[in-house]
Amino acid sequence: MSSTRRPVAIAAALATAAAIGATAFVLPAAAAGRASVAPAAGPTAPVPVIGGTLDWGVLESYRTYVTTAAKGEITVADGAVKTDKGFQFGEATGQYDPANGHVVTAAFRGSVTFKSVAHGFEVKLANLRIDSGKKTLVIDVTRDGKLTADVPFASVAFGQGPMTNLVTTLTAEAGKLLGSDTYAGKTGDPLTAALKFPAAPSPSPSTSASPSTSASASPSKSASPSAPESSSPTAEGHGPQQILSGKLAWGIKESFRKYVQGAGGTVTPADGAVVNGDSFAFGAGKGTLDTKALKLNASFAGNLRFQYPGHGIDMTFGNVRINAEGAKGTLVLDVKTAAGTKADVPFATLDLSKAEYRTKGGLLALNSVRTALTAEGAAAFANDTTGSLYKAGDRVDDVNLTVSVDKDAVVPTTAPTTAPTATTPAPAGGSVGGSVGGNLASTGAEIPAGTLLGASGAIVAAGAGAVYVAHRRRTAQN
Repeated sequence: MSSTRRPVAIAAALATAAAIGATAFVLPAAAAGRASVAPAAGPTAPVPVIGGTLDWGVLESYRTYVTTAAKGEITVADGAVKTDKGFQFGEATGQYDPANGHVVTAAFRGSVTFKSVAHGFEVKLANLRIDSGKKTLVIDVTRDGKLTADVPFASVAFGQGPMTNLVTTLTAEAGKLLGSDTYAGKTGDPLTAALKFPAAPSPSPSTSASPSTSASASPSKSASPSAPESSSPTAEGHGPQQILSGKLAWGIKESFRKYVQGAGGTVTPADGAVVNGDSFAFGAGKGTLDTKALKLNASFAGNLRFQYPGHGIDMTFGNVRINAEGAKGTLVLDVKTAAGTKADVPFATLDLSKAEYRTKGGLLALNSVRTALTAEGAAAFANDTTGSLYKAGDRVDDVNLTVSVDKDAVVPTTAPTTAPTATTPAPAGGSVGGSVGGNLASTGAEIPAGTLLGASGAIVAAGAGAVYVAHRRRTAQN
């Protein structure tokens, strides 16, 4: 009986949400036990998660230890907030899959950091994800600057009832990263997830397997002009849509690429990134797009590795995400160096004041979006001798992205050219940023004019390389 009741409850809950619009609810909601609704009445295709929250406090005794015995502090960032019982993470994305065991998977934005100078530790938890099928909570954990991704942090007692106050049990991996094996197997704080799904038109009598009230909307609503628009995956202004594919064309910073390549170094795309004209592109876009709310959240696969052994440079940029709303946005990524990985770096701001959130043929294209380094983005290039060559507000490469919300829409590709790549060095004479008024004007190398006038590009490159060498040697010695 229980194996039948759970899919019935979830299907009824989703049908109810579809009837009343885009509604947040705690899955599977109060529809549990409505056995008169046949399972076939529910959706069969995956339903995207378009919002929601996750409330969890990790472990109350650990929080108390950090702020008392360890004389430390607990901070939240990236959208997470503190609550009376712990923390809340938001902006959920994911899906409910009725055809694959009625599994719910969702990821939540936000991070929480536990830090104690007295006891010498800093633990950051970010990118929380739940999987009701595997009954797990997975987290990216950064301890003392070292990132461990995809940690099965806790088991969660997902069942037939609402996703409210679910029992969590910390894993051995969690105990190790929190700093003590004694945490392994401990009962963590209760977990609550409230998810939001898109509105959908009510099924017609010919396709409805049950006359339940959750599957029948009022005649006036079903007859409204907006109903056909909501059923079309490419219609404008009907709410969030799942991104099915996408491409982000971006080369980080042209002057930095030319500095590395022109001196005999390489820039290597991998894991989904490819050469794209005279730059690079990240593929396999996924996320959500809401043209009515002017909101886009998308992630792209691939990374770019900058290597210049002569000057001790080895930097990898990857896991690129775009978070845009209205006229503003942020490009977020991970930066890996010899010192470790910095995850979820808000690398650059996006100027979307001229952007049109309008799809055509199932595609949204945002071209020549101006970007500028944030303080965190500039710091990614820093060393311990002179700091960073760049500062907040400096221009980086423009962003061009295309995403598809229609299964029949094809994201265009750009054929590789003979421009500088990982295997094709930049033309002779390439310097840190090119000539004054040329590449500097278009990409914003932001090297002070006095420096450029007082020394050639080659000397600037050599000086910067010496700084990196000093930094790397110092790091190795430490």
